Amino acid sequence: MKQTKFIRNVLLGIENLLLHKLRSFLTMLGVVFGVGSVVAMLSVGEGASKEAMDQIRKVGSNNIIITSEKSVEEENTSSTQSRMSIYGLTYNDHLRISETFKTIKDTVPVKLIRKEAHLGERTLELRLVGTTTTWFELVKRPLVAGRILIPSDFKNQAAVAVLTEFGARRLLATRNTIGQNLRIGGNNFRIIGIIQSEGSEASDIQVPDQQVDAYIPIDLARVYYGDISRASGSFDITRVELNQIIVQVHNIEDVESTANGIESMLRQFHKSKDYVMSVPLALLRQAEATKKTFNIVLGSIAGISLLVGGIGIMNIMLASVTERTREIGIRRAIGAKRSQIIFQFLIETIVLSTVGGIVGLGIGVLIPLLIELFAGMPTVVTTMSVILPLVISAGIGIVFGLYPAARAAEVDPIIALRHE
Repeated sequence: MKQTKFIRNVLLGIENLLLHKLRSFLTMLGVVFGVGSVVAMLSVGEGASKEAMDQIRKVGSNNIIITSEKSVEEENTSSTQSRMSIYGLTYNDHLRISETFKTIKDTVPVKLIRKEAHLGERTLELRLVGTTTTWFELVKRPLVAGRILIPSDFKNQAAVAVLTEFGARRLLATRNTIGQNLRIGGNNFRIIGIIQSEGSEASDIQVPDQQVDAYIPIDLARVYYGDISRASGSFDITRVELNQIIVQVHNIEDVESTANGIESMLRQFHKSKDYVMSVPLALLRQAEATKKTFNIVLGSIAGISLLVGGIGIMNIMLASVTERTREIGIRRAIGAKRSQIIFQFLIETIVLSTVGGIVGLGIGVLIPLLIELFAGMPTVVTTMSVILPLVISAGIGIVFGLYPAARAAEVDPIIALRHE
């Protein structure tokens, strides 16, 4: 019985709102835009968070990447005179790091060399990555074909290489990839495997691989190409022993403290800061802090829209109370209680705000799809981003409908019956 009465009141509320369609629609707009902006905000924020987590996963949340970089002092000196520039990480740095910190699980030395690769008539500039078997454990990449470097390759000083899928397609085209001989910088290498690469310059987080890489044993890279290099078209010579050191920490809680310890140790053995340290976990936390600020700003804008929408609902309902004074008087005269009058007007405001919330929800879901389609930004519509705005919109109907409903219930029946 009570359920039937409630449904009847809801239908009556909808009927009263449909008597003034344009007014009801304009009243809902504030709630529509407010709810739509809340849904879009939460979806974009969640998408950004997911993208950051994916980037962390590609690098390894327990990893620290240290990269050689010419210091400012070195840049200023080399610009005034042609000479050999000696900077960056050393083999001793790698040894000290691996033996000093108990929190470290593994370390990987990396030597990077730019060379042209030739396969028949095809030519491609590759980035040679001289490293160890541990690289593939710290930076996990899917194996497409063949195998990765193994300890026996280092023991036998085998001239073997693992290519990235992108580089393999550019060089090998439709040929059978595994077993092909590739000439790199005057030396022959046998291709033993192909892996996928996650390298992207669009990412804020430094990843240790690029799309066109060839992985070879680090000892072989040192023997074949040495530590000294010269840029094409330049007389400047540089000597860099290691271009990168990748460090994996046992526990994620120790990542930042270990990074600080490594930083302090490197400062003792380097006259200038000729290295840069990338801590993906710290970058993730920074991204989360930025996301919170972003959410607060957008949340404030959405809150203002919802507040304006609520005030609009209150204003229209107060006008409706004045218009329906005679109706209220008749209902009171035939026995309607104050609570019933309050309930009826509350039903109307809740219907108004809820319908506005549903329309806003539809717009809010559409906006992230358009953002993803045209801007290429990832967005994620979660259950919370759907439920929360609907609850807020219904709450607005109650909060901003209470005063008009109370005003309607306070109308004197005798005076109301005389109202024209």
